[in-house]
Amino acid sequence: MAELSEDEFQNILSVENKCTRLNLNENIYGTFAEIGAGQETVRHFFRARNPKGTIAKTLSAYDKDFSDAIYGLDPQNRYVTESRLKGMIDYEATLIEKRLSRKKYPDKLFFSYANTVATIDWAKKYKGHGWLGIKFQREPKQEYSEIILHVQFHENNASQQQISLGIMGVNLIYAAFYQSNDPKVLIKKLYDHLSTDKIEIDSINFRGPVFKDVDNRLMSLELVKDGITDAVMFSKDGNNILPANALYKKNILTLRGSFRPVTNLNLNMYMTSRKLFLEQEEVDPENTVTIFEMTLNNLKAEGEINEKDFLDRADLLCASGQTVMISNFQEYYKVVEYFAQHTKKELGLAMGADNLVDIFNEKYYRHLSGGILEAFGKLFFKSLKVYLYPMLDEKTGEIIDSSNLKVHPRMRELYNFFIDNNKVIDITEYDRDSLEIHPRKVYEMIREGNPQWEEMVPGLTAKMIKEKNLFSKERASENEA
Repeated sequence: MAELSEDEFQNILSVENKCTRLNLNENIYGTFAEIGAGQETVRHFFRARNPKGTIAKTLSAYDKDFSDAIYGLDPQNRYVTESRLKGMIDYEATLIEKRLSRKKYPDKLFFSYANTVATIDWAKKYKGHGWLGIKFQREPKQEYSEIILHVQFHENNASQQQISLGIMGVNLIYAAFYQSNDPKVLIKKLYDHLSTDKIEIDSINFRGPVFKDVDNRLMSLELVKDGITDAVMFSKDGNNILPANALYKKNILTLRGSFRPVTNLNLNMYMTSRKLFLEQEEVDPENTVTIFEMTLNNLKAEGEINEKDFLDRADLLCASGQTVMISNFQEYYKVVEYFAQHTKKELGLAMGADNLVDIFNEKYYRHLSGGILEAFGKLFFKSLKVYLYPMLDEKTGEIIDSSNLKVHPRMRELYNFFIDNNKVIDITEYDRDSLEIHPRKVYEMIREGNPQWEEMVPGLTAKMIKEKNLFSKERASENEA
């Protein structure tokens, strides 16, 4: 995250003052349920002035059988999950409504805060993670709103992780009541007295009347823009999903692009590479996920990120049933490293021949002590294959594939090594017409009202672009306004 200015730093309330302000608000009242390794949030409220003003009940169902008896059995017998957290805040919010009469407390703003956490293990191989959430009312008797987030711990000591968790819990409760008018600001405020070196938010979802105008995909984007996490994912329904869950022990095929818009070239590359990927004996189709990845660089083609433009692209991908990932991984080896954290199964990268030329350009790896060899050691590890879509040399009419791709003479032997070891697979069943499609030109045609673009994109994409007026100059002007 960006460095704070002196004024911003001075304006950050202490953890104790946040708790005191909440405790002294005669209407904010709720429950704390913290299971697993996280029992730290409510402690701050007890230590601040007037804890009875906020704390209706605090619970630590540390024993799994007690937790199951209160919140129900998890189908997979797991406890650090979003479903467990959701069950906790739902149960506690229902309970406080039952036990405290609205006749007696007509102006109360009820809330239920919960976390379920596993901290670092004794061998320090498993860093730990957790779910935090709050269900709250900003007006009496209002339907509840929710903020649910997932965190990864980066500290190497369980006690330190618990301290960071407690601070973030306080920040979350305070932000829900006092900083929820602008969720982008709220996300930043979750890091008061914290840093991403200690605790990382890799998924966050906002729901309810307070956030009725919030698009959670934009909140995902905010996490990456602010440097809070390296990558976020959302599903075809537009909700943020936890990358660790979506990728865990999966075979993964990735297509990177700007998708502005999705073209017939993108579609054919997806279909042909997926067919080849699934033909591998080791790849189970039922345990395979395809990821359409956009990097921040893809989204910054014209300077600052245009949120409407981003949502246009996301809408088109979601409508076609795709899982979307937004990352800050400029180099391909970084995205492969990221996937390798979550799976040991087969990995595939679908790309055009022009992208493969870039991969063999040494200038992208000068920051690495081992240069291009270090990057390629991370990129072409044992289970990765590149599915290469050919390109058309417009000057000669020649089709460029792995056999005649021109790389720098210094890189030729290295390139041949990967070709000889079957790491680069040519896509031979390509669509010849799609090779003449340039996404940038398609985008310009849409903006200029040239109807020829419709022949260059899938039918569903064309239908949505016309119905919603996507990528038009008028829509871009709305965003600038």
